[in-house]
Amino acid sequence: MAVGNLGTMAPSPPRLDPDRRRRRLELLAALADAKSARETARPARLRGARLRELIATRRRLAN
Repeated sequence: MAVGNLGTMAPSPPRLDPDRRRRRLELLAALADAKSARETARPARLRGARLRELIATRRRLAN
């Protein structure tokens, strides 16, 4: 009965150096901040779009 050879297993990825890890964490934090800022600005954009649509509809009805 043959047993698998452990020498052919893929090596584990090397750990990131501390400076690269810190920059990566800063980038991920900045992306999370940008996403939350977009999500908080979204309702105002939707409200503005609804108002513009309402104004356009009233103009069409008035003419």
